[in-house]
Amino acid sequence: MKSFCSIFSLLIFLIACTPTEESPENPSESPTLPNIVLLIGDDQGYPYFGFMGADYVHTPHMDSLAASGTLFTQGYVPANHCRPSLQSLMTGTLPIEYDREVNALIDQEKEAHAELTPEEWQAFATEFRFHAMQHFKTLPKLLAESGYVSFQGGKWWEYSYENGGFSEGMTTGWTVKDRENGSKWFKQFMGGSGLELARATMEPVYDFIDKNSEAPFFIWYAPELPHYPFDAPEAYYNRYRNEDMTESAKRYYANCTWFDEGVGELTRYLKEKEEFDNTLFIYVNDNGWEQNPDQEFRHDSLRWHNGGDKGKLSMYDQSFRTPIIFSWKGHIEAGVVKQDLMHSADIPATILDYLGLPVPGTYFGQSYRPVIEGKASHLRGEIIGNIDQMRWEGDMMGKTVEGYWLRNEQWFFKWNLTLGTKALFDMEKDPRNEENVAEQNAELVEELTSQIEDWKRSKGR
Repeated sequence: MKSFCSIFSLLIFLIACTPTEESPENPSESPTLPNIVLLIGDDQGYPYFGFMGADYVHTPHMDSLAASGTLFTQGYVPANHCRPSLQSLMTGTLPIEYDREVNALIDQEKEAHAELTPEEWQAFATEFRFHAMQHFKTLPKLLAESGYVSFQGGKWWEYSYENGGFSEGMTTGWTVKDRENGSKWFKQFMGGSGLELARATMEPVYDFIDKNSEAPFFIWYAPELPHYPFDAPEAYYNRYRNEDMTESAKRYYANCTWFDEGVGELTRYLKEKEEFDNTLFIYVNDNGWEQNPDQEFRHDSLRWHNGGDKGKLSMYDQSFRTPIIFSWKGHIEAGVVKQDLMHSADIPATILDYLGLPVPGTYFGQSYRPVIEGKASHLRGEIIGNIDQMRWEGDMMGKTVEGYWLRNEQWFFKWNLTLGTKALFDMEKDPRNEENVAEQNAELVEELTSQIEDWKRSKGR
């Protein structure tokens, strides 16, 4: 009997020590939700990083980030200027879909405000658009359902951080009186105090990290860099002072280095607080930019503020292209470079997939986690987008146009309906879009035009 009891006791002990799904062998190895840091370059042209081959631009921290994870060299944003691109990062939708939804919401409001005069209604609709983001299921809102806290810092066009669903933020809105002061108000419209991030201070994001060590957090890090004004401190400018390049190139690249140092400061702080290892980093530009070493724009106000004609507010491959980086120590393989076409709207879907959360059916974006993990490739055969604004000598902010573009593995095609022009560029032979070969490829132009027309119809245009 004593022997039986001993055996029975041993069995109970072994069962108690056997790992189960509810009681893992090592609780410290249980999966935990990562912090998420979304790094957004403002007017950062895709060629102007060391890791993209520009050894004349000093970006050591971004080079390190690219080497630490998966780099997509053929990423694309949906627009040639920042606000629509940022909306896509928040909502996983395309600008054309976002605008359609906002218009539908305004139509609903019109029925409920039939008593307003035409002038009053116009003022109401204008104000509604400033606040429309609050009606969307944004990324911070989705993350909050899983216990995340979130921080907005930097460029932000949606009135206040609260409209995006952030827990905390640097952009807090404006008053009606503020709007009467045009230039001052426009800075508030872009981000207000948020524009001080990295340019003047890192303390708000550091304070947020310090206060939230017990919860997973999401950081929107979008400093107004390397965006105009090109006024980097001497320490960054001095790296280029004696280089054989134009003055406007020196000043733009100095701002690129300024952005890079901000990324370095943020990563150093996360390491100091022991948050770095469990942080998923993502990088993307908001729109393209052109500033080659031999281009001088300082005496050309339009291009000094907007870069060369193939970048911001233009309609070339460089207007939309961006590197996209995913890095998470121990979870994403380091040193991987992908040539797959990827849309920036795929970023929020990919983030949700890494967290095991469902991707909303309203998303245009799709998860690229299978591509990052080597289980799939070339999820997108082409990327199609539209523009509603284009640079113009008569106004620094551009003019309204209707235009469409398409990028597939070999070709970049653009169609400006307002001007009635089409252009085709062979990306294998002409990545900088110097030679329009539309006339030599009339049949292909017709085929790509048809693809865009089908896309337009699918978007209600």
